[in-house]
Amino acid sequence: MPSYRIGVDTGGTFTDVVLVDEDTGEIRTTKTPSTPANPADGFLAGVEKVLAGAEGVTSLVHGTTVATNQLLEDRIADLGFVATEGFEFILEIARQSVPDGYGNSYFWVKPPRIVPVHRVRTVGGRLDHRGAEIRPFDEAGAAEVARWFREQGVTAIGVCFLHAYANPDHELRMRDVLAREHPDAVVSLSSDVLREYREYERSVTTLVDAAVKPTMRRYIANLSGRLDQGFSVMKSNGGVLSATEVVHQPITTVLSGPAAGALGAALVAQVSGHPSVITLDGGGTSTDVAVVLDGEPSLTTEGTIGRYPCKIPMIDIVTVGAGGGSIAWISPEGTLKVGPRSAGADPGPLCYARGGSEVTVTDAHVVLGRVPPHLLGGEIPLDVAAARAGVHELAAKLGLEPERCATGILEISAWNQANAIRQITVKRGLDVRDFPMVAFGGSGPLLVCRLIDILGLPAVLVPPNPGNVSAFGLLTVDVKNDYVRTQVTKNPSIEMLAGIFGELEAQAADALDREGFREHVYARSADLRYYGQAYEVRVPAPEGALDAGWIAAVTGRFHEAHEKLYGYGYRDDPRHAVEWVNLRVSGIGPITRPAIPECPPPTGQVRPVTTRQAYFEEGGWAGAPVYRRADLRRGDVVHGPAVIEEYGSTLPIHPGFAAECDAHANLVVTKETR
Repeated sequence: MPSYRIGVDTGGTFTDVVLVDEDTGEIRTTKTPSTPANPADGFLAGVEKVLAGAEGVTSLVHGTTVATNQLLEDRIADLGFVATEGFEFILEIARQSVPDGYGNSYFWVKPPRIVPVHRVRTVGGRLDHRGAEIRPFDEAGAAEVARWFREQGVTAIGVCFLHAYANPDHELRMRDVLAREHPDAVVSLSSDVLREYREYERSVTTLVDAAVKPTMRRYIANLSGRLDQGFSVMKSNGGVLSATEVVHQPITTVLSGPAAGALGAALVAQVSGHPSVITLDGGGTSTDVAVVLDGEPSLTTEGTIGRYPCKIPMIDIVTVGAGGGSIAWISPEGTLKVGPRSAGADPGPLCYARGGSEVTVTDAHVVLGRVPPHLLGGEIPLDVAAARAGVHELAAKLGLEPERCATGILEISAWNQANAIRQITVKRGLDVRDFPMVAFGGSGPLLVCRLIDILGLPAVLVPPNPGNVSAFGLLTVDVKNDYVRTQVTKNPSIEMLAGIFGELEAQAADALDREGFREHVYARSADLRYYGQAYEVRVPAPEGALDAGWIAAVTGRFHEAHEKLYGYGYRDDPRHAVEWVNLRVSGIGPITRPAIPECPPPTGQVRPVTTRQAYFEEGGWAGAPVYRRADLRRGDVVHGPAVIEEYGSTLPIHPGFAAECDAHANLVVTKETR
């Protein structure tokens, strides 16, 4: 019997599916419309479509936006918070941040509360910063709090006690009380979610976990009940975890789909000889961008989801509301705007003919002839007349010609994407002109020529089946769990380091054993800072025995990283001591990655299949030859103006640009020299 591995990525508009035959290496891809009302329906439809009646699935990996959408849409209800007595206002204290610009009527702003003040309860008991008990845990008070939540019908509860990162004992006892007095409650402990100091971030991260836990449990249970086998879920940190485990830590899935896309694009680029790239994942609702350095996407623990800080390890991704479904609208000042509101999958753009009433980016592409009058190889016909009527109406309101209005929509969308790329590069101290870009997703390739112009990119790679790169990425990632412990010290001892790393690696080993892995890989890292600084820099730690040389190596990496990030360091200045803050371990269960096939040599001159009138701002309306992506072979070059079409995406080549097919069937788009 054949053995199949399947990756399923549920997006806002389409659910993308990739199947790899482990015996032959064959890769099959497909797409199906997403089902926002019940994402499980689109998931199962996609699996059935790609299998086409075949059997033999050995692995199923899922990238989901269920938790992300709940947070972005602010659908948080019945959430309670248990804090240490005297610290009930930790959410009000929060952090201060300066808004963009200084022309507002306020100067300092704080994020809104995730839990209403009347749903915060406190329990007596106190630990110091090293975990020693100052006052005993008030069990009677805890029971009273638990009963209050039960009577109020609050079923999702986050518990964050002062200094629980150093000693989880009081939080564990609170969980026992809640289990006894309020057994229907779903509980998240900060010592389980984020065993790291900084009370506000730890509190909010714990509350986010508690908020999405009921939704994720229902979704996973729904899928599990309709599947004949187990499956894994993509995590924000670039790893996967079995569905049975992920329900206990759902916050780790909040950037599930975008993380898979960045990893899939990183593998595609590295195989093609580009270890460091920018990745751009253009979907129906948004565009996600990331940076890959030496084959690895950049990680952060300072991310946010919507308005909530989530201090968990995640791939450093910037998201902007600039997708194919982004809506064009007129501001009160009379100017044209695009996004962040999206028509999504339902009702979708005007050309979908599903009841959409507003012009979108996709409609602009259709009106300008840059995409065909159908999607998915003809499975979804497009109503070109409806798109044209909508653009004409919007253009009349703005006093513009229809072509000018449509190109304006695309220009604004391109600049929105360019600004997101600048956030992930220029604001991180990187020169965007040093990086080629990998563009994928259903709408990712549509604006690459303009992005080359705007940003000065050297080239853009468009992989085969770009709409399915995120689903392909799901099949390239290892099982990965992250563990952290705060230990603030200027003089770490070998015994202390060995003890903490030993505990973290034991936790990682237990999780990998439960996942069925015999081979375990442990990656250590540490967060360091100069004494007196408020925030730290994370650096990888070398393998090998823990000794004075190991400590010196980590410290040296910190000096180097600090200088690279901020332009200065104190490597040889004894007045600036280095302070260790957090110790981290990633437990990794490695998998076998699918091979990326080579593109066959050309069999003759590639010819277009037809010609379509298309509008490009560089030359107006012109007959643009249309090529089938499947007809292109290694070394084939397509000069603009032209359009290259395939099942899940379209690549318009503007005048003055060219696309060359490389050895692995990527289309490399560059600006031609004149």
